[in-house]
Parts: sequence; structure tokens; C-alpha cells
Amino acid sequence: MTSKNGLTYAEAGVDIDAGNALVERIKPAAKRTARSGTVSGLGGFGALFDLKAAGYTDPILVAATDGVGTKLRIAIDTGRVDTIGIDLVAMCVNDLVCQGAEPLFFLDYFATGKLDVDQATAIVEGIAAGCEASGCALIGGETAEMPGMYHKGDFDLAGFAVGAMERGTALPEGVVAGDVLLGLASDGVHSNGYSFVRKVVEMSGLGWDAAAPFAEGLLGDALLTPTRLYVKPSLAAIREGGVHALAHITGGGLTENLPRVLPEGLGAQIDLNAWTLPPVFRWLAEVSGIQQPELLKTFNCGIGMILSVSADRAEALEALLAGQGETVTRLGHVVEGEGVSYTGALL
Repeated sequence: MTSKNGLTYAEAGVDIDAGNALVERIKPAAKRTARSGTVSGLGGFGALFDLKAAGYTDPILVAATDGVGTKLRIAIDTGRVDTIGIDLVAMCVNDLVCQGAEPLFFLDYFATGKLDVDQATAIVEGIAAGCEASGCALIGGETAEMPGMYHKGDFDLAGFAVGAMERGTALPEGVVAGDVLLGLASDGVHSNGYSFVRKVVEMSGLGWDAAAPFAEGLLGDALLTPTRLYVKPSLAAIREGGVHALAHITGGGLTENLPRVLPEGLGAQIDLNAWTLPPVFRWLAEVSGIQQPELLKTFNCGIGMILSVSADRAEALEALLAGQGETVTRLGHVVEGEGVSYTGALL
């Protein structure tokens, strides 16, 4: 009788050797993110972190998880995947700091139909860059190769971040009518509203490799500008004192996100003439015909983070944030009432 070789896992579409090669490739990037409290590197069944070594005595843990949404479609279609990992980190750690927490560590989940080690390495190196810029350690993750679940070349990303703060320091806290609202400029669309963005690009008749109508370079590259990381400036402001709340302006825009950090009975009044709508949003509005109210509850419109601060600390905090490299705008004030009211016009 002639024996036949049995089916291998690789022949079924899952290459364990490629996965192992990826782990080895990304270890240096993960190592660069090590910080106080980091205990173990990649490769174990679980990742360890020492809160005491990180300097905490009575910590409260804060967790956040998120993805990048359909911005991934642009990254996949253009082949430019080196910055999408920054978006993944930013969407998680920018949320953590709104609670008053310092991001400590990050884990990622990368799923694809067939693992491309070079592509995956570029993605994880972007994640590591985001972690390094935020002061948190990339201590673990999962790479899932799932043939039959994703079209050729497609992948998905999810992230999970954990931060900490000392007991009794959670935000929001102390927001009162009269607080000054300081807005920190965004770097573009960030990671929300991309189903709308992709529809507008389709309406425009442009391809990802066309010249961007609103910026230098290619349209695809301009729309992949990564989400800004607000962690270090925000933590510096919190430690300075006078910060009562922070709102990360993500899905829901200014209209939906700011009220999330305001106590019952308080709202916000914002002067839309306080800043200039960035060109990318003006282009999106012009092509789509979107009206201002819809624009304000879909996109960040140029403001990626808002701080509600004590009126007597506003000037000092504005200077501190500017010194940290932020473009700061006095947007308005916390007022009696509910929701967000606007004066002036962006469009």
C-alpha cells in the first residue's frame, strides 16, 4: 500500500510558523514601549503588570476598548497600514484620560484571512508608536488567521487599554456653571465618520490616489492622517489643577460628546466663530451638502478634545497646554441648562 501525507494546518490556510515569525518581528517594537510596572514581554499566555512598581498606592483601574471603524477600508485599499495602529491606540487611551486615568498598558487583536507578516508588522509597529507616545506599554495581543472569514487582503483591528488613577481623583468632578471650555485642535477626521467620508469620496468621483482637494499629497494619505494623542498634555493639565472634566470628541461630534461629562442641569454654550473649520471638513460639507447641525454631531469639526476648567485657572492651563504643543481655543462656557447650544457659524 502507498501511504499518503495527511493534511497540514498550513494547507488548511493557517500558518503557525508565520504567526511565530510575526511575534519575533514585533518584539523590538513592543520592548520600546516598556515603562515602570511592565513585568513580562510578548509570548506568554497572559501579560503581567505591577501597579505598585508603576507608583500607585491605592489605585482604581479604568479600562477602554475600541476599534478604528471603516477607516480600515482606506488603509486596506491604499496599502498604507503604517499609521492605522496609532488610531487604534488613540481611540482607547484618549478615552481613558477623560476619566482622569493614566494609560498603563495596551493589548491588540488583529484578525485576517491570511497572515501577511510584513503587513502585520507594519500595523503592530504603528500600535507600538501610539503606545510609546502615550506612555503605555504594549504587553500583549492576539493574531488570528481565519481563512474563509475575511476577503483577500482584509483585516480587522481591536484594542484594549487599561489605566489607573489614585482613589478619589476620578473625573468628571466639580463642573460648575462658568467653567471655561478649552478645545484642543484635532489632526483631521480622526477615526469617526468614515462611512460618511467614503460615501463623499464616491460622490466626488475621486480615487484614493487622486490629489487631495483640501491638502497636499494624495487623497487616501490625507484621509489616513492618524488620530491625535492627547494623553500627555491632558495629564499635565490634570496634575496642574483646575481641570473638572475632559470630553474626547469622537462619534457623535461636539453635540453628543460634551454633554456626557456635564452634570444634570448643566449644558454648554459654544462660539463656532472661535475657530476655523479645517479644510477637510469644509470639503466634505461642500461635496455632500451636509447641514451644520448634522456636521456638528457627526465629526469633531477640528476640535478633538474639550476640557472644562475652573475660570480662574483657564489662562494658566491654556498656556500649559500650548507649551505641550497643543493648539488651544476658548470655545465657550458651561451654562445652566441642558445639551450644547451654539452661536456663530462654521459653514
